[in-house]
Amino acid sequence: MTARYGAPMPESIRHALRAKADPARGVPCPHCGAAAHRPCRLRSTGLLLAKPHPQRRSAWAQLSACCPECQVEPTVPCHDEGRARGTVHARRYQEAEETAA
Repeated sequence: MTARYGAPMPESIRHALRAKADPARGVPCPHCGAAAHRPCRLRSTGLLLAKPHPQRRSAWAQLSACCPECQVEPTVPCHDEGRARGTVHARRYQEAEETAA
């Protein structure tokens, strides 16, 4: 249990509250530096965003799913014929969504 503001909250309730959030929020954002389970923010103004940055979604997909297109395991970046990609393949996003559901 986590104590915050004097009242402990069981993990089962905390998990149910976070279930509505995008699963990509489970990893830190490499773009804005937002911690895991915290919303992304604009670096210039600090304004909180409703959806995570594309870089965060890419990092989440890379950490949570195998890529059916280039046949790499989780945590290994996608590649195109040996050349590293800046993002993951679209099929890896689909695989990650299915895994999260």
